[in-house]
Amino acid sequence: MRGMSRRALLAGTTAGGAAALLSAPPAAAKPKAVAASCAIYRAAYHFTVPDAWKNDPQRPLWIDGEYHYYYLYNADYLTGAVGTAWRLATTSDLVSFTDRGIAVPKDTTVNGDVWSGSAVVDTHDTAGFGAGAVIVIATMSPGGGTDHQAQFLYYSTDGGRTFTHHGTDPVLPSPGAGADFRDPKVIRDEDRDRWVMALAEGTKVGFYHSDDLKSWTYAGSYVKEGIGTLECPDLFRITAGDGTVKWVLGVSANGKGTGLPNTYAYWTGSFDGSTFSADAAEPQWLDHGWDWYGAVTFEKRDAKGALDPSTRYAIGWLNNWDYPGTTPTIDCDGFNGTDSVVREVTLRPGASGGYYLASRPVSGLDAHVSRTVNLGDVTVNGTKVLDHKGISYEITTEVTWDQLTGAGVQLRRSPDGVRHIDAGVYGDFAFLNRRNTVNPDSSGKWQESHSPFDRSAGTVKLRILVDRTSVEMYVDDGRYVHSSEVFPYLVDTGLALFTIDGTAVFRNTVVREFAV
Repeated sequence: MRGMSRRALLAGTTAGGAAALLSAPPAAAKPKAVAASCAIYRAAYHFTVPDAWKNDPQRPLWIDGEYHYYYLYNADYLTGAVGTAWRLATTSDLVSFTDRGIAVPKDTTVNGDVWSGSAVVDTHDTAGFGAGAVIVIATMSPGGGTDHQAQFLYYSTDGGRTFTHHGTDPVLPSPGAGADFRDPKVIRDEDRDRWVMALAEGTKVGFYHSDDLKSWTYAGSYVKEGIGTLECPDLFRITAGDGTVKWVLGVSANGKGTGLPNTYAYWTGSFDGSTFSADAAEPQWLDHGWDWYGAVTFEKRDAKGALDPSTRYAIGWLNNWDYPGTTPTIDCDGFNGTDSVVREVTLRPGASGGYYLASRPVSGLDAHVSRTVNLGDVTVNGTKVLDHKGISYEITTEVTWDQLTGAGVQLRRSPDGVRHIDAGVYGDFAFLNRRNTVNPDSSGKWQESHSPFDRSAGTVKLRILVDRTSVEMYVDDGRYVHSSEVFPYLVDTGLALFTIDGTAVFRNTVVREFAV
């Protein structure tokens, strides 16, 4: 995707939008304590940009014993100026990050700012910058305009900390003015000893080959209509627990017009180096909430750098292009940009055939637990307010019942019980509902997200991550996930369990808090 690319939308965004949001609660007057405590809306255990603006994550690389996480960053956001660079943070556990500043600068050539792309380690010096050089291929607009897009190369010889442009000519020119031609995702095709690029081209993903990362040849494409413009493609191979190997093609896409998510769509299938063949025409979705966009997956490696073929990591931008500038963090903390927690993604066989990707929060969170509250088994008929209070935590529980319509958890509940976020199951769907708290969707259209659920099972496992401006719900060991931005008042710290039309037991209910 373009770095902060919706120029007309974002150029006029100011802190006043967030201030207006906070001044108008949905059901009660704004508590006075909120203003006094304003400067602590920054997430407690999610990655946030140090200042100004961030959007798309760029696929992290394992270099010298740590992950290098690049992301699109605009230092000039608060002045109204547009355009992104690539900023770098490093991490060894994917929970605690160290800021390393700008890696790929913007506006150093006539081509202007740097948009989304991908970095690779050129182990065998195919590009001629030295063995182990880090190569970035990213979208820019030739001449710094906005009417067409092309792919440009930057290289690093200091382990991916700083990059130099490889001239002002593209390594993959634009096919014509006005074309969507962006977000290159480059992988090494070891089977054929060459590089492969997946590129977003409107409603198709194009595939290209290269021997040296500098010259690219078109090879084929995969087309999908009906879910908007495809962005930020992803292509990888993963092995299921039963030994089955699948290729996965992913894209960020907008399916809201037809009742589908606006997150990361993916297909399992096969890839012959030029053509992707999907197992099914319709995509599955790695997230069913409103705010998990521009997501990337990346390799899982151990401390010695060994690759785990059965697991990928994933991280997404906790925002949505429908309301990118609406957040209290800009007024309170001077930044706009929060990511989801890193997930561990595995391939599993489906109950009715086929395979799907399951998600769970990265295991590195376990080392940052600062407090554990074991609430045990709790029987609920109606609503039961718990003793625990908090604004950043994880709650896990397994809900069981004989007969009921719905059950779940009320998060960030106000003292009077009017404001809250509801997460759970109802009828034949799981849901995350942010309608009764402050949130960025002023249209009122995108308040409750759904994913399929079989109520006849009589049980559901919920794992829910709550932070100052987000909720991420994992249903049944991550078969489905919902991620959404929320902006509860800081005095809204309550936690409750609820059932609808019946009694349920919330078994092994545990709250964990984190210190990062």
